[in-house]
Amino acid sequence: MAKILVVDDAAFMRKVIRDTLTKNGYTDIHEAVDGADAVEKYNELQPNLVLMDITMPNMDGLEALKAIRAKDGNANVVMCSAMGQEAMVVEAVQAGTKDFIVKPFKEDRLLKTVSSIIGAP
Repeated sequence: MAKILVVDDAAFMRKVIRDTLTKNGYTDIHEAVDGADAVEKYNELQPNLVLMDITMPNMDGLEALKAIRAKDGNANVVMCSAMGQEAMVVEAVQAGTKDFIVKPFKEDRLLKTVSSIIGAP
């Protein structure tokens, strides 16, 4: 069973992603509220996939992505953000993100990305 870590400072967004994944068969889902929490939980849980927002307090998603990839060069991290600015996408790709999903996203876009990285549930 694939383990997924959902990282977003907005509880509503974490719930939307969790609900989408759960109703499509992914059940081992964990949450983090910011980048620092994400790095800590990544080290503890060793998830197969991280779905992470960019704009968050304490440590943003790009910093967290770099910290996670520094510890685990094979980490599967997908950035999810309403900020579809080209510079952020480029920085995320250079830092090793597997994909970039712009919010609000369509359910099938999220599921296609998740299944392409970790497979079907």
